[in-house]
Amino acid sequence: MPLHKARKAFTVFLLTASLLGTTFIPEGKAYASTADPIQGQVTEVKTARTSDEKIAEWENWAKDHVYRLDTIHPANTADGTNQYKDLAMLKPLLHDKRFVFLGESSHGVGEFNLAKTRLIQFLHQEMGYNVLAFESGLGNSSLAYGRVGQQSAEQTMKDSIFGVWWSKEIMPLFDYMKTAQQSKQPLVLTGFDMQLQHPLLDGQWLQDQAMAKRLSEAEKKLSDYSLGTDLAAYRKEKHQLIQVYKDALKSLKTEANEAHLKRLYPDNPKLSMLLERSLNDRIRVAREYVELSIQSTLGMESGDYAPFLESMEWRDQAMHDNLMWLATEVYPTEKFIVWGHNDHIRKAQTEVMGSPYPVTLMGEKLSDEMKKYSYVLGLYPASGQTADNMGNVHDVLPAEPGSIESILSAAGSPYTFVDLRYQKRESGNSWMFEPRFAYSWGMIPESLIARDQYDGILLIDDVNPPQYMRSSASSKASVPAEE
Repeated sequence: MPLHKARKAFTVFLLTASLLGTTFIPEGKAYASTADPIQGQVTEVKTARTSDEKIAEWENWAKDHVYRLDTIHPANTADGTNQYKDLAMLKPLLHDKRFVFLGESSHGVGEFNLAKTRLIQFLHQEMGYNVLAFESGLGNSSLAYGRVGQQSAEQTMKDSIFGVWWSKEIMPLFDYMKTAQQSKQPLVLTGFDMQLQHPLLDGQWLQDQAMAKRLSEAEKKLSDYSLGTDLAAYRKEKHQLIQVYKDALKSLKTEANEAHLKRLYPDNPKLSMLLERSLNDRIRVAREYVELSIQSTLGMESGDYAPFLESMEWRDQAMHDNLMWLATEVYPTEKFIVWGHNDHIRKAQTEVMGSPYPVTLMGEKLSDEMKKYSYVLGLYPASGQTADNMGNVHDVLPAEPGSIESILSAAGSPYTFVDLRYQKRESGNSWMFEPRFAYSWGMIPESLIARDQYDGILLIDDVNPPQYMRSSASSKASVPAEE
């Protein structure tokens, strides 16, 4: 099969997997999801002609100006030595930034999980970033954090984040979080997504057990409808489902339930307001998003991708709103680390040619003021293998000459960081000011102006799929995770 056809087939496969609710989980089951699919509208992206001499100039510039990290492996916090000397260059770049966005071109790269964990350790310990916001459910992450000191790190991981990240490589992050909870400087875990996610809200945090049962049943119905195609049946029942969430809100806000929350979830004093936001999110999801999800599935069957794109933009608006709410209402004095896919965090998504998502996503929705005090770091692989959201393994395609990956690879380092934000244009770095190739998911070609999308890029040379962790028999999961 010709290369461009292979790329198109892969793109359509990922979209189909998403819209039909077949997202990979470590147990090999099919998960419900509309998160990070790849749209079926494939644009053939062609590289601009660039002379060999110009490419050589760019590569020579990279050799002289990039930073070479010593390691991506998380630090041993029991070791008293300075384990972050190679990250010291980040301090002047981030000294006035409230948000650091940590991206990834694919969710299926073990080395990304390792590298981001080490960066989080550094940002938390040495720069005072005390809130970690994941591209995962607000309610799930907040509930899991409420018991971070009372349960295993693995259980916190599986209760809080989407299944695509359940891996051995991310476990050091949750071990670190559990240890930090006992210190004077905890690392707070939260999420900003609004999707239905394993475990569904079972209502055990409601003292009224009858209300908890009603909520659990409503969650299951909402999840089933969102995966199906029976729009008429959903419209008949949606108002009844919305009423359940309204009733759960009333039950949540009683004084007796406040005491109940503190007993069950002692590590998250903000939990009541976070759950209130999560229930209000569910009401918005029930009113609007589930119908969009159903229409996306129906559209996929007929080759109409417009409903999916509409649902994607709806989701990212909700994620943006949740993140801003967390930053202004819940943790107004804290600095944030934000974990998400490159597509969600980059600053001008609609300007990316060939993007799986040609719509305005979360990062582009940020106000100019928020962007001013943010630093957006994109992560890319140069070679190796990645996994898609179904867990299928794919080779990272060879870098095109003059592509972002090719230029940075010339530095000859396994872990290459380049700052884009504070560069002044010159002949040797003109590549970052003009459209260049980069691969999404390691094999979908995109054309983008690097400096317009990211403030920095971390390139990891040889990557591998994560070592996924299966659910244990004791897991509370009754509905699989989404991503």
